Amino acid sequence: MDNWVQLFREPEPVAIIVLLLLLGSLVQGIRRGASGSARRLFFFVWEAAVIVVCLIVAGRLASALSPVVAEWLNGQVHIPSRELNVFEQAWFTLLTSLRDFALLRYGVLFLLGYLLLRALGAFVEPLLERAVEGILRSVKEEPIRGLPAKRSASRVAGALIGTAHGAGRSFVFVALLFVYVSLMPSGWYADKISNSPLYTETASWLAPVAGDVLEGQGPVLAEAVQAQFQQILQRKYEIIDYAIPAEIEQAALYVTQDALTKEDKARKLYDWLGSRIAYDWDKADNYVQQGIWKEQTPTETFDTRKGVCIDIARLYAMMARSAGLEVRVVTGMGADGRGGYGPHAWNEVQIGDGDAGWIPLDATWASSGDWFNPPRFEETHIREA
Repeated sequence: MDNWVQLFREPEPVAIIVLLLLLGSLVQGIRRGASGSARRLFFFVWEAAVIVVCLIVAGRLASALSPVVAEWLNGQVHIPSRELNVFEQAWFTLLTSLRDFALLRYGVLFLLGYLLLRALGAFVEPLLERAVEGILRSVKEEPIRGLPAKRSASRVAGALIGTAHGAGRSFVFVALLFVYVSLMPSGWYADKISNSPLYTETASWLAPVAGDVLEGQGPVLAEAVQAQFQQILQRKYEIIDYAIPAEIEQAALYVTQDALTKEDKARKLYDWLGSRIAYDWDKADNYVQQGIWKEQTPTETFDTRKGVCIDIARLYAMMARSAGLEVRVVTGMGADGRGGYGPHAWNEVQIGDGDAGWIPLDATWASSGDWFNPPRFEETHIREA
């Protein structure tokens, strides 16, 4: 009991908000009386139950439908081999991201499923509301005798019900804070929330129920979301570069004309770019020292014969696709030769079946050694996802 008294002796934001929720619900209860407060409390509980059920069902549906949708999109999405306008680029970026990125696909399916279930629940709620109104109206008060006393009793009962309603609202509020702090322990104001005595008291009740599920998932989930977001941003390059200019296609076919295998093709393209595309130090210095970034297309890299890592990786990907190879641009961190790492981009190309058939290569670093699928490539290249 002393703990609860102490909570309000030294007010802090969480306790103040909870106190306002309790007082607001108490005042509402007094104004509405017993029947009005009972109706509001019933629908508060009903709404909470519907939300929980919809969240659970939406999660199950998203898990079940995600692989089905991925397979369907894999067979349906075909990017036109022509220059795409801005809207087409955005549309195909969305479709291919939904096809390839499981976390994004699950999130979209979960949201759509939840909204659909809530919409279906909205059809049931008016029927339930009419039934509750009918029950409440059937409890008739005597018209004259004892009317003031009945009103007073109704207000007292309303106050009690309103307080219970406020307690429910407060518990939901603190539960949301608990989820926020558990998933994002380094998030905005999370440390202040954790130091709140009221939050600590309530979290001790929630932890046995949800703590094991949420504990430690915040950083992992945040990293996964950030990594997939970077992949989606990276996907725009693939969509933009899908239309292959004739001169680049002809060059790629010429370079790989004598190659007998996919690995031979990938190696010949690596050698060609590594020996003909110079690193653009001026562009890199402008970005590092002045924050000026010049976006350039693979065509510009091909014509000028210079570019930074992302430019070379994009040109390699375009030429590899021209030669019939499956290829992707990878972004992450590359070793700087001084014991540190800096932003970098390279490629992965598929020369065999399945995930094991993908090999890494770094045409940007070709002048410093053989970076075509070398041993321990991952020690110098750390991918974002």
